[in-house]
Amino acid sequence: MGALTGKKIAFLTSQVGVEKAELTSPWRAVLDAGGAPSLIAPATEPVQSMVGDVDKDETFDPDLTVAQASSDDFDALILPGGTVNADKVRGDADSVALVKAFVDAGKPIAAICHGPWALVEAGVLGGKTLTSFPSLRTDITNAGGTWVDETVFHCTASGWDLITSRNPDDLDAFNSTLTDVFSKA
Repeated sequence: MGALTGKKIAFLTSQVGVEKAELTSPWRAVLDAGGAPSLIAPATEPVQSMVGDVDKDETFDPDLTVAQASSDDFDALILPGGTVNADKVRGDADSVALVKAFVDAGKPIAAICHGPWALVEAGVLGGKTLTSFPSLRTDITNAGGTWVDETVFHCTASGWDLITSRNPDDLDAFNSTLTDVFSKA
């Protein structure tokens, strides 16, 4: 039995622009730890992944739409990056409401690269310390969070666990930390 056996983990993306490695690497880590990942997107059309924000790569079929998803059905949430993906997630009111529902339920969230933009939009960063792609520093600070430049940061403030990393180079530490934290959820 793996550390995540019996755990259902939601991955929230838009239909386009998700950074492939930031989706597939944590997905593989969840599977390898015995967890059950589910891809959630606003629509049923395939999710277009990108490499380096500019090169189209694979597509992935969502398991659920945002309208079909509930935080009650999952143990934790992962927000992959990709600049276009993260911008579209934060611009979708239903996606932001789903993120807020995970926070309100006290469930752990892991966000990498530009993924924290959804947390900024949800207004849940007051008192939290996190890292991200450096260009989000001002957004995070303006939203009440404290930004740090670290490979991975695990914050327990405000009654919920938040695991964050900066970019695909940090995926090993990100995956290890989220697996450990999610196993206790």
